[in-house]
Amino acid sequence: MTRAETGPGIVDAHHHVWDLSVRDQDWISGAELAPLRRDFTLADLALEARAAGVTATVLVQTITVPEETPEFLALAAESDLVAGVVGWTDLTAPDVAETLAELRAGTGGQHLVGIRHQVQGEPDPRWLVRPDVLRGLSAVAEAGLVYDLVVQSHQLAAAVEAAQRLPGLTFVLDHLGKPPIASGELAPWAQQIRRLAALPNTVCKLSGMVTEADWHSWSVAALRPYADTVLDAFGPGRLMFGSDWPVCRLAATYAEVISAACELTAGLGPAERHDVFTATAVRTYHLPVPAPPDPHQETPCA
Repeated sequence: MTRAETGPGIVDAHHHVWDLSVRDQDWISGAELAPLRRDFTLADLALEARAAGVTATVLVQTITVPEETPEFLALAAESDLVAGVVGWTDLTAPDVAETLAELRAGTGGQHLVGIRHQVQGEPDPRWLVRPDVLRGLSAVAEAGLVYDLVVQSHQLAAAVEAAQRLPGLTFVLDHLGKPPIASGELAPWAQQIRRLAALPNTVCKLSGMVTEADWHSWSVAALRPYADTVLDAFGPGRLMFGSDWPVCRLAATYAEVISAACELTAGLGPAERHDVFTATAVRTYHLPVPAPPDPHQETPCA
């Protein structure tokens, strides 16, 4: 099967870029993360994404500084690859609604599709349901944006509560909620995942698994119980592929990540695979339908 027969290209719903000459990424520290201490640009991504049949992406924030989001929106305005930006703003600020409006009105503002905060780094496991945070999340919903959840497993309970309290806001769970794949523990995480998935205003990204597994010895078999859990809980219509490039490079190449996703969804029919690799992201983030991929290359999931 050629890519010409597959219709629109794949959407990579989760990746990052950074330029260390513009701003340090202070989270990149220690020998294990040393491979990430270099610039990663959209041009670098495009080479790998296009080869995998990806023709649209969602660029996701990396650090909590207000300057990053308008920079990302400006990049998206000049890019034929980035279809949407998930940015950052201080949800606890009293003027969050005004800030979101300014971002939407600025250069590339039409590409702003969501907001994210590194909840995973918050010491309070109930940060998401603080009154000031809930007010900020309400402003995100009123702006017509979605909210990306980057949480640790122990923070999923608060994520469930926040989604219950704000039924008008779509919550997108990044990286399956960071399950303990490396240790093989499944049950406590899976229980919370099913609670979250029971809420209709939640979506999940099939992303970030290789770096939650053992970076040096991960296998598709090790990832499968976790992928099967979210497939069963959310269904393909609320699941979307994301590479988490370039962070994924700590454990796998871009091609290996997309190949693993193909293997993990091999039991799905064509329409369900289309949801995971294209349609769910388009619906959730209100993206334009991605362009067709190169017709002369084979699909990665053929």
